[in-house]
Amino acid sequence: MSGLQSGTFHLLALDKNLEFVYYPIMADLTCSQCQASVSGPIWVCDKCGNHTRLGWQQRLSITADEGSFNEFDSGMKSGNPIEFPGYEEKINELKKTCETGEAVVTGKCTIKGFPCVIGIMDSRFMMASMGSVVGEKITRAIEYATANKLPVIIFSASGGARMQEGIISLMQMAKTSGAVARHTEAGQLYISVITDPTTGGVTASFAMLGDIILAEPGVTLGFAGKRVIQDTIGAVLPERFQTSEFVYEHGFVDSVAHRKDMPDVLAHIIRLHGYKGGK
Repeated sequence: MSGLQSGTFHLLALDKNLEFVYYPIMADLTCSQCQASVSGPIWVCDKCGNHTRLGWQQRLSITADEGSFNEFDSGMKSGNPIEFPGYEEKINELKKTCETGEAVVTGKCTIKGFPCVIGIMDSRFMMASMGSVVGEKITRAIEYATANKLPVIIFSASGGARMQEGIISLMQMAKTSGAVARHTEAGQLYISVITDPTTGGVTASFAMLGDIILAEPGVTLGFAGKRVIQDTIGAVLPERFQTSEFVYEHGFVDSVAHRKDMPDVLAHIIRLHGYKGGK
């Protein structure tokens, strides 16, 4: 990709002063399935086909058109509503590690020339659990898209609601779902892209409310964990239970799309829904 410099940086965004900024990207990863070395630009294992988990910078670099991304609400900060011990220290540590203020990055970009609003959850940040800031950023992004008649694309990856924020985190399920409902009522498109893993309160809210729901291959997708379900119902579940392929076969996902094809698939869906733009 033309924006890569020595495999570590990709020129992708404009800052608030309309100047180009570089976002760091890890050059190499290790496959969690076979331990082989995995490199860009799409970070899919050549040996076993495993789609490795990506940080938001990597996901953005392979999805959005270069130089098109403008971030929303980058300065929004988490509080500590139930005074959970060590929570603020953990957040500050992750801000440095993940180079973002929270577990989701939202903004406006183009994909293959089509303007859209994008949200990317980053599982490195407290397993992309949904607290008040995650819920607020997603809700604001959807509302911006509704007001400006733009499609929304959200890449979900989450362990669910954030226990460190107690019931406040659970309220985000209703808030984000309400924003999706209003977007749909306004006749606008919402594409949900499920990435590994997507579980808990995120699955139970906006992740499964897309007009079109896509998933990457081999993704873990569900609400409660497989072991919890087995213990509850007293039955052995199928080996592929809660994989994207299993969920697709049972009608809860519209398509399983390879990462290399995702920008083209997204652009095609946006085009079919009558939005202007495109290359």
